[in-house]
Amino acid sequence: MDLTEQFEAERPRLVRIAAGVLDDRAEGEDMVQQAWLRFHGTDTVIENVPAWLTVVTTRLCLDRLRSRVPEPTDIVPESGAAAAPDPAEQLIQATSVGVALQVVLQRLSPSERVAFILHDTFGVDFRTIATVLTVSPEAARKLASRARSRVSTLAPDGTPADWEVVDAFLSASRGGSFARLVHLLAPDVVVSADTEAIAAGTPTRLEGREAVAAMFDGAATTAFPVFVDGRPGAAWFHRGEARVAFDFTVTDGVVGAITFRARPEVLTSLVRRAAAERT
Repeated sequence: MDLTEQFEAERPRLVRIAAGVLDDRAEGEDMVQQAWLRFHGTDTVIENVPAWLTVVTTRLCLDRLRSRVPEPTDIVPESGAAAAPDPAEQLIQATSVGVALQVVLQRLSPSERVAFILHDTFGVDFRTIATVLTVSPEAARKLASRARSRVSTLAPDGTPADWEVVDAFLSASRGGSFARLVHLLAPDVVVSADTEAIAAGTPTRLEGREAVAAMFDGAATTAFPVFVDGRPGAAWFHRGEARVAFDFTVTDGVVGAITFRARPEVLTSLVRRAAAERT
């Protein structure tokens, strides 16, 4: 493949990373475009194009974050044995992290934010994260650990209401925030559909948070909050008429399943609700 083909193959992934780090899709797209200019203009022989582009794109995002908020003066230790299990290798148990992530990210230092998003959302290895941050892999691991600890501390206590989870999911979808979508989904989330919804063009079935987040990333611009059989949900409207309902199953503060429903009796029974309306 030529340079353009190689870059375009990586663009969707790079936009998701940049948008996740900056929590702004438009700004993330700008960073990816700058990465393209550097990629197109380099004379260096690049052995691993995806890794090179990941590093360059994320460094551009890091520079943007640091221009807004300086790094703290305390430095992450480069060495030293860890007495406790590494939080960067453990799942965060705070059930409200996904709902609160937009606010929580603003409270992390630029380096913590990059380490957390790259590792926790996109599964980037610590060696690559270390290259982005120009620290050792051990220091990158500790930054991710510290970020995880702060995220758990900053997230509100308690399990959010179902309507909070659904509305946070819709907001993340409209805003193209892949990272927030991932944290609002259970690892084994399933999307399914009834016969009428499939006929309307919805997928038959999707499994896993990455596949589901990718489907909804930037996609719910015409979905509005509704009650589906009394539960907080959403529906896609066309010319003022509901065409497909999104029936959410929320468990322990995350979305475990979404069922697309388009049977006439379901659509006629939908009740519009305000975006923050409680049940």
